Amino acid sequence: MSGSGTVMELRDIEIFLTLAEELHFTRTAERLHVTQARVSQAIRKQERRIGAALFERNNRQVALTPIGQRLFDDIQPMYRGLHEGMDRARLAARGKTGVLRVGSIAVNLHDFRELFDGFAKDHPECEVQLRHVDFGDPFGQLRAGDIDVQIVWLPVKEPDLTVGPVIYTEPIVLAVGATHRLAGRESVSYEDLADETVMGGARPDYWREILVPVRTPSGRLIPIGPSVSNFQEMIPILVTGEAVSPVHAQAARYYARPDLAYVPIHDAPPGRWGLIWRTGNETELIRSFASAARHLTSIE
Repeated sequence: MSGSGTVMELRDIEIFLTLAEELHFTRTAERLHVTQARVSQAIRKQERRIGAALFERNNRQVALTPIGQRLFDDIQPMYRGLHEGMDRARLAARGKTGVLRVGSIAVNLHDFRELFDGFAKDHPECEVQLRHVDFGDPFGQLRAGDIDVQIVWLPVKEPDLTVGPVIYTEPIVLAVGATHRLAGRESVSYEDLADETVMGGARPDYWREILVPVRTPSGRLIPIGPSVSNFQEMIPILVTGEAVSPVHAQAARYYARPDLAYVPIHDAPPGRWGLIWRTGNETELIRSFASAARHLTSIE
């Protein structure tokens, strides 16, 4: 877009909307694969054109101004509509008439291949698109409408989200650095975590506590240390021994590294994974996907 001095270019719109969501210049640059300087330049340019600040910034945080919030509310639906229109055109060109966007915190998507293939067989007109979700903001993409259905560890107790079938269960293990004192153990207990620093970051609290309880079985407090939002952020903290973390056993297969060890937690309940979606936004495709998941679990 060009011409009037008040017209925003499409890339600048994308930068503004992403920064409004992330409220962090570095994360915005990484998400869009541009430099921080490019992000700052785009925001300054729009603020000059509009004649007002869109963000309040200091050394500790970034926040939308009231004018920035109004601009976000006005243009975000139009931007999403533009992308959805382009997506529908691309799907039509491939003979597809629908799309189901599936988000997942789990990394073991190969284990769900039978589910994806079964759904695709029953719905050849529908394209399944997979998206990664960080456990630091487990429900944000679903609530924003960026994904339609999500694979997530249970329980989920959110009044605006519907919990579907359980589709996978697995043990919980303790991830530690390879030289950590617990690395050579055959198994550990949640009681051992009172003597360690354990990573935090998952929200909300009740959901995090399925993996990382506040207290041991005997009531001792478990020290919570660095906050992370995904497994990649966990790796250097684990390797150096700064902290440990209970994780789902799938991590031992998908993040097998010589500098990490995974030790069974013998008193941890099995981890359960299930489907969730926005209550009131259930579609025929979501119902069919959930039905395919129920069918698979019923015959296993």
